[in-house]
Parts: sequence; structure tokens; C-alpha cells
Amino acid sequence: MENLLLQLQWRLFPLLGLLLSFLFVFLSRSSPKASQPLLPSSISSLSSLFMKISKSVDEAIRFSILQVSDRSECSLLPHSHYWIASNRIVTTQGVVSGAVEVKEGKIASVVKGEDWKGDSKTKQIIDYGDAVVMPGLVDVHVHLDDPGRTEWEGFPSGTKAAAAGGITTLIDMPLNSFPSTVSSETLRLKTEAATDNIYVDVGFWGGLVPENAFNATSLEALLSAGALGLKSFMCPSGINDFPMTNASHIKAGLAVLAKYKRPLLVHAEMEQDAQANYLEDGMNNDPRSYSTYLRTRPPSWEEAAIRELLTVSGDTAPGGPAEGAHLHVVHLSDAASSLQLLKEAKGSGHSVTVETCPHYLAFSSEEIEDGDTRFKCSPPIRDAANREILWKAVLEGDIDMLSSDHSPSVPELKLREEGNFLKAWGGISSLQFVLPVTWSHGRKYGVSLEQVALWWSERPAKLSGQESKGSIAVGKQADIVVWEPDVEFVLNKDHPTYLKHPSISAYMGTKLTGKVLATFVRGNLVYEDGKHASAACGATLLSKVPADL
Repeated sequence: MENLLLQLQWRLFPLLGLLLSFLFVFLSRSSPKASQPLLPSSISSLSSLFMKISKSVDEAIRFSILQVSDRSECSLLPHSHYWIASNRIVTTQGVVSGAVEVKEGKIASVVKGEDWKGDSKTKQIIDYGDAVVMPGLVDVHVHLDDPGRTEWEGFPSGTKAAAAGGITTLIDMPLNSFPSTVSSETLRLKTEAATDNIYVDVGFWGGLVPENAFNATSLEALLSAGALGLKSFMCPSGINDFPMTNASHIKAGLAVLAKYKRPLLVHAEMEQDAQANYLEDGMNNDPRSYSTYLRTRPPSWEEAAIRELLTVSGDTAPGGPAEGAHLHVVHLSDAASSLQLLKEAKGSGHSVTVETCPHYLAFSSEEIEDGDTRFKCSPPIRDAANREILWKAVLEGDIDMLSSDHSPSVPELKLREEGNFLKAWGGISSLQFVLPVTWSHGRKYGVSLEQVALWWSERPAKLSGQESKGSIAVGKQADIVVWEPDVEFVLNKDHPTYLKHPSISAYMGTKLTGKVLATFVRGNLVYEDGKHASAACGATLLSKVPADL
């Protein structure tokens, strides 16, 4: 109750001041002379005024109580103004010891050393000691399959898993849900499904497909409705209402995106020859062998798609017809020719970025056992030598960021008993584990905390247009993850997981380092030590139409 009263005081003082002002004006107008008594009509009017103001104050109190009550359900922490202290805070100026002041959902100050303590007896302080305090992860590549295929994942389970993994913002892909998000109407279905069902903030990519690519009015309606950008496939997506695009579709899409200054994300694989027989006679073509599947999607598919992309990506360069648009290649797997082409495009001034995923950095094709279809994804996981080059590219900045490409399904579609890589549904289920996976495998390469924040927070926030997120700095939203980088754990049946179908995750059974302790979203403590806030109070993130349109 004491906390409740403190929350109400600042709301009620202005109303009380307004009440006194009304009384002063009323009395001065009703009785111009000090000696003139108030008439009965004046007393009646004064009484009526009191009743109206009293009602307003009562409504304000009830509204304030409701807001405080909502906050208590949205957060495991009852305070809206508090300090997070740690000896390792990852800021834009490096890792510092000190405290982060959080006030009304935003970062009010970041104070180094002991200077922040001052009147510490009057402050609400959460001291995490040597645990790392870092900007919350922004995952720009997630399939939550909601609405339409919630038996695969869904907003509630997916965002709970995200919170448990230190992810504070998800950008949901336009396919695998049903219908696919390719219009303003289908985007509305997404936002309606997400409302009151998300534990972290969620934004949405729209889809670029042949149906809308040459229809600028349709694309503009989708972007004006709040899509953060568009996504397209250069090969069959596996989803009937999300067909593949070619360079002409992409060129048309970039022209519209340029007006809105938003990105186009591209799945860059392209079949060389529809009749090509990658499973040659005399080879081991056992469908239970991962090497068989690997031959069906060679690196040349990625290279061909990126070569095609680069015929139109020059439009995004300064002075080009699509200046203001941006091309982003998702989940790069080929670390050879494809990566080199992208480096050259960047050097030529094209507005291009590229991501890869933890599963390409954690696993290699040689390690995948026969029939273990949990590892099937596209592009495929390649060999250990390729993995080493990918790590080098990430560390040197040639690969800009990481994403999960969390792509779950119902267990039956993975065909675990049959173990047929050629028929099983592709996709790595990983959302909850990407932070410890990145850290566990990155430590042997000397990965720093600042690099993890760059790959998982700062750059993804920029790509998705979330300027208020991505770093621990004054004025930013208080999206924060707290984790212990030296704590080991095994992903077994006893480990608390929040994915709807943890059994299909390729990470189950592995040992990882880096335990998430707490996750804050806009100042709300949404997850701590295995417990989630009781209410799903994440926000839907919709882009605003530029002022000059």
C-alpha cells in the first residue's frame, strides 16, 4: 500500500492544484465584493463544481490504481524507479562497474564507480555483483507461426522462451503463420494475435511476393500499416502462399522501400538448374545421411542468388534510384564465394548487410549423426572448415550481426523416427539458447562482451529501425539482460525450457556456458530465475510513416 500511495501522489497533486484554482476563480467571479455574501444559486453551482471535480479525482485515483496494478502484473519488480548495479555493465563506452538508473521504463542515467550510491538508503537497488548487465538481445529473424499455426509455436510460448533467453525484442517473419503477412489486412491479423499475448516487444516484417511486388499501392499500404520492412525468398519457401521472387520483383520492392527508408531481407538461395541431379549414381544417397541432404543444397545456390541480388543492390547506393532502401542477406551459410561477393558490394557503396546464425557457428556437418533431423535447415550447416571462416568473418565485421532464425514445427514434421533428411521439415528451434550458444562457442575465439552486444543488440536494433533500443545509454528503453558468463549448465530434461516443442531443438543435450538470470523489457522485470511476470505486457512495434510522405 505504501508503494501504491507513492505512485499516486504525483498524479493527484496536479488535480488538487487544479481544484484550488477553480475555487479561486469561481469565488472571485461569484462575489466581486468581499462583503457580499454568496447567493443560494452560487452555493448550488459551487456544490455542483465540487461534485464534478470530486468525480474526476475519484476516476483519476481508480485509473492510477489500475495502472499500478497493471505494472505489478507486468513486472516481477514493484518499482518504476530503481537502480541496477553490477561490476560488469556493457555500455556504449565499454564495460564499466557502476549502476544503471531506470525510471518509468527508460534509462535515466549510467553512473560509473561508486558515485551513484550517495543516498543509497533511499534508493531501490538490485545489486547483481559480478553478473553481466547488457542490452537486451534484438532477434530480427524469428518464426513464431502465429496466427494459424500456433501448434508449432505461438506468441505466448515463443516470447516466454525469448524472455528466458535474454531477448527483449523479436521481429517476426511473415511466413509459417497463416495467412502469410503480405498485406495490410494480414498484418492486422498478426497484431491482433499478438495483443496481450507477448512477454517481450514484437515487431513484424511484411512479405515481398510476386503478388504484390509490382503493386506499389499494396506495398505502401503494408508499410504504412507498420511493417518494419519486407522479406522475400529467392527459392521455394515451402509455404504455398509465400512464393519465390526474382531480381525484377526485388528491384520493384526496393523502389518502394526507398520512400520509407526500410530494409528488404532476402533468403538468398537460388536453384542452378531445376533438372540438376545432385544425388549422383554411385554415391551414398542414403536419405538418413546428412551428407546426402547437404549435396542437394550446395554453396553454389547461395552464390548464384547473391550474384543475382547484386545486379539490383547498386540501386541502394548514394544517388541510386533506390537510395534509402537497404538489402539484408539472412542466415548466410557459405563462407567462401558468397561472402566475398557481399564484401565487394559493401566496398562499392551498396547498402547491404548480412547475418549468420548460431547453428552455423556451433555445429559442423561432420558432427551430425544419421537420422538426426533436428539439424535440418536451409541453407544447410556446412563443414568445420567453413565454420572457421564464418567465425573469422563475424569477428572481423564482414558479417554484421547474428539472428536465431528460430523455425519450429510440430515434432511429427521432423520425422525423427524415419530420420529422412530429404523429407523432414527444415528449421532450427533455438530461441531460448542463442545467447549462451554464442558465448559458449565464441569464447575460444576471444569474443568480448562488447562484441556480443554489437552482434545481438546494437546492429539488429538499427536494422529494424528501433532507435530507442540496442544499447545501455541515457534515454534508451530499459531493455536489459543480466547473465552469468561463467556458469555452465546442460540442456537436459531437467533444464527449464519454454519452447513449445523443446524436443526438436538441436541444442538439447549440449553443455553451454552463460546463464540468464533476469530480463527487463522497458523497465519491467519480465523474467527472473525461471519465473515470468504474470501478465504478457510486451508491446507491438509498428513503424511510423515518414513525415515527408
